[in-house]
Amino acid sequence: MGLSAEQLKRSLDALAAIEPAFVAGLDRYGYPEPRLRDRGHVTLLRTIIGQQVSVSSANAIWSRLEQTVGANLDPPVLAAAPEEALRAAGLSRQKISYVKSLGQLIASGELDLLALPADDEEAIAALTRIKGIGRWSAEIYLLFAEARGDVWPAGDLAVQEEVGQLLGLPERPSEKMVRSLADRWRPHRGAAAIFTWHHYTRRLNAGKAEKAGKAPV
Repeated sequence: MGLSAEQLKRSLDALAAIEPAFVAGLDRYGYPEPRLRDRGHVTLLRTIIGQQVSVSSANAIWSRLEQTVGANLDPPVLAAAPEEALRAAGLSRQKISYVKSLGQLIASGELDLLALPADDEEAIAALTRIKGIGRWSAEIYLLFAEARGDVWPAGDLAVQEEVGQLLGLPERPSEKMVRSLADRWRPHRGAAAIFTWHHYTRRLNAGKAEKAGKAPV
């Protein structure tokens, strides 16, 4: 599971002590809710299935996939499942290769999701061996499912946008600049990322409410 509410608060309070922008941000929108996912292949499988489709479509595919290979969606069964059956469940040819990659790596013992390397970069490298899991997806998994508190998804556009907003920059900073700016936030960059998403959503909602002439919720 990811960072708890208590862990987030502790980290954000530590960030506020070294970065005044977090003090102002917390005053505006408060502390974020935890973002929690289960450890293991099911979370990564949901990530793959949810790529580039609507939530309702992803849920429908998931339901058909459970009917096809079993509710546990065991990696060896996924690895051995006929492509025709996976296609009938609604998976594209590309996603079938992703699902089978996940199943094969786990079934063969090449990837153990319960014993990923302690070093974050090594863990990201292990996860990105799965077809369809890029750096961003690996970072999100480590942050939300493994509570790795210093994972910093600097390539995320919302993170970049809100770092710029929080720090009062004239334009959205680049990934390279965001990595540099956040270096002093170690080892709390994971909480910083979660706060940027929270701040981004609340800021947009406040803007919409203002345009509609309503008080922000």
